Amino acid sequence: MVAANDRTAITFALSPGNAHDAPEGRELLRELGSFPGMPVLMDRAYEGNETRQLVFDLEMVPVVPPKSNRVDPWRYDRALYKKRNEIERLFRRLKGYRRIFSRFEKLDCLFMAFICFALIIEALR
Repeated sequence: MVAANDRTAITFALSPGNAHDAPEGRELLRELGSFPGMPVLMDRAYEGNETRQLVFDLEMVPVVPPKSNRVDPWRYDRALYKKRNEIERLFRRLKGYRRIFSRFEKLDCLFMAFICFALIIEALR
């Protein structure tokens, strides 16, 4: 999911449960396009070289801490990274919908429709 704040999701996609999130996240960023100079707050799961390079290629600024075992760590804006909790609040709000956290819908199209419905409700609150 690419989100603007704690109430607004820009885009999202479903991925298999056994797949890593980073490839799907890179695809969402490619579809989103370039916004020069915009910071992209990412979780450590997205700190890989390929994802960071994609963000640089899109002329955006990656804000992600390096993993502790990185040989060549980089600097990042710690104050800006603390705002990532706003995005986590969106996920918490979505988990407040029982049909989402328990995945009652077995078909992907129905599950995505209910996520869209929940995002609309949250945006209107």
